[in-house]
Amino acid sequence: MATNYLPKADLTSSGRPVFLPNEIECSILSSVDLECDDIPNFPLLKSGLLILTTHRLLWLPDNSSSTSSAAVALPLSFLTHIFSTKKSVKTLFHSPRVRFQASLDPSKSVVMTVVMRGKGDTDAFLAKFWENWRARAWENDVQTQAQGGAVGSSSVSGSGPGSGSGGFYTREGAVRMVGVSGILRKEQEMWESTDKSLQEAFQDLNALMSKAKEMVILAEKMRQKLLSGSNSKSSATNDDEVGSKEEMQDWLLSVGIVSPVTKESAGALYHQQLSRQLADYVRIPLERAGGMINLIDVYCLFNRARGTELISPDDLLRACSLWEKFDVPVMLRKFDSGVMVIQNKSHSDEEVFARIKALVTNPDTLRTGISASDAAMTLGIAPGMAKEHLLTAESKGLLCRDISPDGFRFYINLFPEINTDDVYLVKDYGIYNTWVKVASASRLE
Repeated sequence: MATNYLPKADLTSSGRPVFLPNEIECSILSSVDLECDDIPNFPLLKSGLLILTTHRLLWLPDNSSSTSSAAVALPLSFLTHIFSTKKSVKTLFHSPRVRFQASLDPSKSVVMTVVMRGKGDTDAFLAKFWENWRARAWENDVQTQAQGGAVGSSSVSGSGPGSGSGGFYTREGAVRMVGVSGILRKEQEMWESTDKSLQEAFQDLNALMSKAKEMVILAEKMRQKLLSGSNSKSSATNDDEVGSKEEMQDWLLSVGIVSPVTKESAGALYHQQLSRQLADYVRIPLERAGGMINLIDVYCLFNRARGTELISPDDLLRACSLWEKFDVPVMLRKFDSGVMVIQNKSHSDEEVFARIKALVTNPDTLRTGISASDAAMTLGIAPGMAKEHLLTAESKGLLCRDISPDGFRFYINLFPEINTDDVYLVKDYGIYNTWVKVASASRLE
């Protein structure tokens, strides 16, 4: 296996790589081989996808969704030298190659070769390869973590009544807050610091650029906290916890995508990679929208998250259309009315119809019917989407529609329960019997 020599690369459910904190995607090439002649039994890494980031060199097989275990990563920190390419007559007749030296083992260095068999700007890739290796962005992360660790260790060092951590007094002589009040005060100070960073970052463009790295770190922390909260088995029963989770989701959507797929980095694979990134992004908005969201809303949210790297409606539609070729948990759906939505594949129309039937057969609504707004409140979705569900339920024979100056109202379909041989016969059970009782009671009133 490749992981015996190279670290394994984690992938998302759509086949996109899981990036490290502060890691930015820079270039993508298709149909790339990764070879190493110095290791006799080096695994066969042929015709894959090569992704260059600021921290790593990622190799993914074309069918990454089914063989995600074969995806490998080579940290740029392992590289010791990149060999210059020499132009000759021989190079005109074979695929472009990039050779570099890497220390896969502390005691041994090997020479690896990247063979580019697909169409792509190899010169631009090589230039970015050199640039990212020389920039050594991973060292900045190590320094940041070391500084954070030094600050943390200094804040808890010392003991005794006058030290920074022990006793009831701080080094400045102030009374130390302990217990629940101390935890609340610490949380308040942390959120005040975060709020101050946000205010400073958005004062002007220069302040935003100076705070860019801090904002990326903050966005990653918020994303990890949100994902860990959604994967937890324990459900939030406290209103404050539910409110904080909704605020966290709003902040995450506001901060946006750290490394958006661009035409410059992806090239010919732009729509393919955009499709995978979109599939990862819509997961949280779909959870909030009940498993289905309008395509127009997705377009606005996705462009908002991408910041200045906006996409066109045609790009979004092409990206959604490619989901049929990938094993992703979302799909593009078009209603009979022409409205296009994105929904989870696990989203069940039968479950929605059951909730609509429970609403429309309620004794209070049997006589008056329901509107799209009533269904929207029950389903927890937008009225426009609720109307599409009602129309679909009507096409299945579950509902009947009444059009009046006040708009559309939907009623339970009673015709299947009426005996065609005796239309005046009312059974002692069923929805028709309940409707007769409700109608009779309304006349008496």
